[in-house]
Amino acid sequence: MRYLLRRLTHAIFLLAAISILSFALIQLTPGDFFSSMRMNPRISAQTIGGMRSQYGLDRPLPVRYARWMYSVLRGQMGFSLSYGTPVGPLLWPRARNTLLLSGVSILLAWMVALPVGVWSAAKRGMWCDRVCGLATSTILTIPDLFVFLGLLLIAARTGWFPTGGMASPGMEYAGLWGKTSDIALHLFLPSVGLAIVILPALIRHIRSAMIEVLDSPFIRAARGHGIPRLRLMLRYALPAAANPLISLFGSCAATILSAGLLVEVILSWPGLGPLLVEAIQTRDVYEVVGVVMLSSLFLVLGNLFADILLFAADPRIRVE
Repeated sequence: MRYLLRRLTHAIFLLAAISILSFALIQLTPGDFFSSMRMNPRISAQTIGGMRSQYGLDRPLPVRYARWMYSVLRGQMGFSLSYGTPVGPLLWPRARNTLLLSGVSILLAWMVALPVGVWSAAKRGMWCDRVCGLATSTILTIPDLFVFLGLLLIAARTGWFPTGGMASPGMEYAGLWGKTSDIALHLFLPSVGLAIVILPALIRHIRSAMIEVLDSPFIRAARGHGIPRLRLMLRYALPAAANPLISLFGSCAATILSAGLLVEVILSWPGLGPLLVEAIQTRDVYEVVGVVMLSSLFLVLGNLFADILLFAADPRIRVE
């Protein structure tokens, strides 16, 4: 409990610092939601000033931050000027879609990277290991944007997959199986694109962690006792390499979130990415802050989950 409370305290302070910095930077940026209205000669400066006063944009920065924090505690996260509603109800459905995409992508990436990384470490120095290294290096040189645009081109040219959205028209009247299969079809390309983006780094880290363990004395001793190679890899080497892999799992959250916003925009997945782009274009400051804070929350929770897994897997941390 002491370890968990310490990690939770660190996470809370980190989120508080992110909220202060992001709120201050966005609020101090020149211009706001009403800047475009000043270009319209039919709207007077008094009208614009009254609207700014109505939404509290003319108040000092600490007062605006205190009011925003109060709305966060109530689950509203500010007021969206574009939609005329609290930001919270706008974010929760989009956050659910982003979490679905991120979770499926991480699952796909690890299902491929773990066996490939272990196999590459077992075949270290052989031609198949060199081919695997060349393939991962090639994928790493391709920008994420090209990967996502290539998937969009495949969907548009072949017609095998939807080019955007989360559900087909008329699916609201379908049964549970029909809705599930339709969502899975829409989810396939974005999740595969995200998995491709993080796959090379995962394979390389898993290979490095396994090679380090395979060169350790206890593995050489186990090999000398005649333990079969497959059992040696899975029963002894892989659990010993768990610590760096668990830490890698936590760091995957940052890559998934940054690349996920891009793939959501390109492939029109209704997550937080398109909402963030729209909020930036309209200068809806509370909407931007809400998306940034929710993404930061996902990242902090991912690392917190990795810390808990490390605590459970490594007895040295528990003793310390």
